[in-house]
Amino acid sequence: MADRLEGVLVVLGAGVMGTAIAVTAAGHGRRVVLVDVDPAARDRARGRMDLHLRHAGLLGAFPDGVAPAAVEVVEEFDPADAVAVVEAVTERADLKAKVIAEVSAALPPGVPLISNTSSIPIDELADAALRPEDLVGTHFMNPAYLIRQVEVVRGPRTGDAAMAAVAALLADMGRHAVVVRDSPGFVTSRLLHPMINDAARIVEEGVAATDDVDALMQGCLGHRTGPLRTADLIGLDNLVDALLVLHERTGDDRARPCDLLLRKVRDGDLGRKSGRGFYDYEEALS
Repeated sequence: MADRLEGVLVVLGAGVMGTAIAVTAAGHGRRVVLVDVDPAARDRARGRMDLHLRHAGLLGAFPDGVAPAAVEVVEEFDPADAVAVVEAVTERADLKAKVIAEVSAALPPGVPLISNTSSIPIDELADAALRPEDLVGTHFMNPAYLIRQVEVVRGPRTGDAAMAAVAALLADMGRHAVVVRDSPGFVTSRLLHPMINDAARIVEEGVAATDDVDALMQGCLGHRTGPLRTADLIGLDNLVDALLVLHERTGDDRARPCDLLLRKVRDGDLGRKSGRGFYDYEEALS
């Protein structure tokens, strides 16, 4: 990919993760097109990107001397312009497979198609791809513009050229790729999500309050933010979707979403993005 600096990174899905990935790339000077069919999602993404850029700037997350590139937020994109496409739609296998099928049929051969997923096996999604060798998995952590390591998933049918192209793209974005084998939940979600579910279950059972669970995990076990505050950052709906994937594909009963998580999702208390989850963020959104 000698011409990789000339191409446009296309990000499909203007939700929390898609927007954060777009900001990360733009902050390193990469031209980005952020695509979503929902006008309301596009409007929210524009406001969210402004907040992310200010936050990243205050924390010195972007390289000195590099002006952040503009992010074009659109309904459709031209596949001929893409150096790579990141699929960052909702964590549901059927939706991701539909998008992958449509996009892979339109992309030129050799353009990496990157599925950003926290739990769904890449080889499962590769069944929908016209060229499975071009499909690579990533799991960016939120906020993507602050967390420099990215879990990269090589599926059984992923080709060497796609892996090299994605590694070069991530390096250009200031990210460090950690490559893992394909599996439900990979490494991070396989470890983290059942632990968050256990923490929610402890609150549900009345053993301890939300902030006490997080305080103990931070102060005694060194968890940076606490599991329940982390859940709010992930998005409780995304967390439940990922837990369901893990439970269905591994049979691990620790991954069966507890009633408290399910109830919060039903009530629309999804975490930071909705203003309320395990904690209240209404003031931060106002």
